[in-house]
Amino acid sequence: MPADIKWCKISEKPQQREGIRKEAINNMRKRLLFVFNPRSGKGQIKNNLLDIIDTFVKGGYEVMVHPTQGPKDGYQMVKEMVQGMDLIVCSGGDGTLDEVVTALMEKKAAVPLGYIPAGSTNDFANSLDISKDMVAAARDIMEGQLYSCDVGSFNGDTFVYIAAFGLFTDVSYQTSQNLKNLLGHLAYVMEGAKRIFDVKSYWMRIETQDRVLEGEYIYGMITNSHSVGGFKNLTGSGVEMNDGLFEVTLIKKPKNLLELNEIIASLLSANDNTEMIDAFKTDRLKLESLENIAWTLDGEFGGEHTQVEIANKKQALDILLNPQQEQPPLVKE
Repeated sequence: MPADIKWCKISEKPQQREGIRKEAINNMRKRLLFVFNPRSGKGQIKNNLLDIIDTFVKGGYEVMVHPTQGPKDGYQMVKEMVQGMDLIVCSGGDGTLDEVVTALMEKKAAVPLGYIPAGSTNDFANSLDISKDMVAAARDIMEGQLYSCDVGSFNGDTFVYIAAFGLFTDVSYQTSQNLKNLLGHLAYVMEGAKRIFDVKSYWMRIETQDRVLEGEYIYGMITNSHSVGGFKNLTGSGVEMNDGLFEVTLIKKPKNLLELNEIIASLLSANDNTEMIDAFKTDRLKLESLENIAWTLDGEFGGEHTQVEIANKKQALDILLNPQQEQPPLVKE
């Protein structure tokens, strides 16, 4: 008989039996670590925090709450505490999500994740139909079903849904306005500006299991998402979050306005019938360049590299999603 289970005699008083019952329930209570960025989304969580915690407690969890204090704080907290937890929930933007998922992958922890998005874009959350209402997202986690989605490996580091280099990567993916401004800039270029043709390009060699590409590219992204910067179709069609494949988009440097027009039309229509964009699916690839290239991983700085190896970790992340919504199809092994 387990030593931590207390038994009561029939003759014991009702008050004693009730006290023992409550103690047994408390001993069985599941544990939840809630990591949130208090600054994400202009601090929108402050108006929802108590309701979110109350939702978790009503769901049967003992809740440990940790507001992040700076970069990598969420990562450190999850690494330290995950072994004693039944569920990890994070709230914030792409950076917070990236930190928490990275910690889970490094610890190889079989602990599910819940995500409450805070911010303006949240491409990953939108791809999985996670509610923008923070309290509703918390309820969905409590009632949710496990969905196993892919994550990426980047030279041994982890990214959740995008690794990118080049033209777009000097702005954050966390606000859709940045990408809107960029597309507006490209439209301005089409009307006569020449600045786009001065954008730095990089000679790269890209190798996959079935192809080798070489060329001058101004931008590249390796994604597992239905949208980037809030814009759908930029990652192509037929995107599945758990099929073990990335969508790769590599944009060549335009030499004239006609080629620039081809690039913009192709991106906005999800049509890859232009030679100015190399687009394909793969589970792994290697990229080599003649000079250091700055990368971003989920909108955060990912270092400068001349050689990059990226691999898809198929269905490596278990995340709780709303059972009432239509879930992304599960691609079986």
